[in-house]
Amino acid sequence: MTRSALLAACLGVGACQTPLDPIVPDGQAGYDAVVIDPQTALPERYTLAPGDVLSVAVFGEADLSVERIAVDNAGVVTLPLIGDVRAVGRSASELGSAIEAAYATNYLRDPRVSVAVLEARDRTIAVEGEVEQPGVFAYAEGQTLLSALALARSPTDTAKLDEVMIFRTVDGERSAGRFDLRAIRGGRMPDVALVPGDVIVVGYSSVRGAWQDVLRAVPVFGIFRPIG
Repeated sequence: MTRSALLAACLGVGACQTPLDPIVPDGQAGYDAVVIDPQTALPERYTLAPGDVLSVAVFGEADLSVERIAVDNAGVVTLPLIGDVRAVGRSASELGSAIEAAYATNYLRDPRVSVAVLEARDRTIAVEGEVEQPGVFAYAEGQTLLSALALARSPTDTAKLDEVMIFRTVDGERSAGRFDLRAIRGGRMPDVALVPGDVIVVGYSSVRGAWQDVLRAVPVFGIFRPIG
């Protein structure tokens, strides 16, 4: 294939290219789609979830105390005498109160229980698509779209920078927004604040991909002359 034919093929790909997902809103609508009340994104109290490792101390009752126990996939902890106690969605103090009530029903008079979180579940974000190093990364407070892409070693040469999508799930509701990375880098649009669990997908540009094929297939023609 001649060089001109390859260039024409690239232009043809550009004419036929369709957005990665035209259903996902972009521009200001994209920001509105993933906006979250900061107090919702970062609750004042930590709620327990499967994978959290706890200690349960029942004062004066060493046989009933547990040094390490994990919240299982069903969201419960299993304790001596009282069996399963629901932990998921509760704070440590709320779980302590529930355990106190369970022991007070049949076993102890005026029990006092302290629950501590020894190991919290991982809080992560994921970056997929046209980035140099896709993967799952630890979430850090104040993380943004730009800092997440930096963790993934930035978009590739074939990334479609105006089709960077963020998928977010809050209280079981999934939302998504589509963003133009060039506008964010240029300061024309604000960076996007992330929350734990966000998934970022960077789209593929078939035009850029075809152009890279051209550069690999066609010798570089040009004469370089010294200046001056």
